[in-house]
Amino acid sequence: MRSYAQRLLEYEGGGDETSSKTRPAGFEVCEKLRSHLAALMGVGGVQVLLACALARASTEAPWLRSVRVKADGSLAGLEEIQAQLSQGELLEGGTVLLAQLLGLLVAFIGQSLTSRMVCDVWPDLLCDDSELGQEDDK
Repeated sequence: MRSYAQRLLEYEGGGDETSSKTRPAGFEVCEKLRSHLAALMGVGGVQVLLACALARASTEAPWLRSVRVKADGSLAGLEEIQAQLSQGELLEGGTVLLAQLLGLLVAFIGQSLTSRMVCDVWPDLLCDDSELGQEDDK
């Protein structure tokens, strides 16, 4: 999943650690997925899914424990800790979170539907759902 997440980040332009965006790339990608996820599973489903992805990702990036899922499914708390972390740490944490989110989606709705949803969000991305089934370094 991590390689697929990294591919999404590169496509989004987030593979650049010197990005001037206010939110790190991995979190920006999660935000873009949020509205599509809400249409599929409702805001409550998005909250639970992101909370689970955060919990799993925090084992690899412990600083993610400071991030919370708000009632609308968006993420809060990132702004406060951004100044304390390097761009590399932020990029790694976002990548781990995105990989966990994608892994959970594949587990719950399957490769094909997850791939379709990603292609709906990024229509110019060459989508290959076989990548979503790889167990590389999830």
